[in-house]
Amino acid sequence: MKFINPETKTFKVFSALQEGKALTASQASKLGVKNLSAEVSRIRSHGFAVYTNSRTAGNGVQVTEYVLGKPSRKLVAAGYRALALGI
Repeated sequence: MKFINPETKTFKVFSALQEGKALTASQASKLGVKNLSAEVSRIRSHGFAVYTNSRTAGNGVQVTEYVLGKPSRKLVAAGYRALALGI
């Protein structure tokens, strides 16, 4: 990956997401990442579509999963509109 330094935690998270895994905070902690949402924010700032899914685990705990995906045409169009407006 030319945008993300391969020696960073961000790259570890990006690699896991690129393999098609849904990543949770507990899984990220095994990679040495303490603040998964910050790493996901960095990946998003590089232009990648990372989606957030919330679910309830079997024990009733709310879990947030992150998944790398392909942005919809509608989302891309909204981005271009925002750029055109200077937002």
